[in-house]
Amino acid sequence: MTAFPRIQDYGFGRMVIDGEVYRSDVIVYPQRVDASWWRKEGHLLVPEDLPFLPENPPEVLVVGQGKFGMMKISNELKQLLNRLKVELRADKTARAVEIYNELWEKAGRKVIGAFHLTC
Repeated sequence: MTAFPRIQDYGFGRMVIDGEVYRSDVIVYPQRVDASWWRKEGHLLVPEDLPFLPENPPEVLVVGQGKFGMMKISNELKQLLNRLKVELRADKTARAVEIYNELWEKAGRKVIGAFHLTC
């Protein structure tokens, strides 16, 4: 895996990162991928779902909200990101992958991606 994982492909329920296929939701950190990511409330992203935030926040958090955008972001998480001065870039997962890859190409900023791969 490269120092900054590159997302090569996304389709419903499937993502390819640096040649490896993932079939469950993932968090893409600057030097690794967490393929065991599970959210407390399924389709609602809350602060507890991103335990790295308080002590190791990125500059940018890219959130893939699912193919159809079903995963919502709680107000509590938005407020926490605001307090931590983390830029939130959230969209349907296909567009979020494009955003992540654009940031990947520019590098220089600490970016973490959290991607819901299904609905």
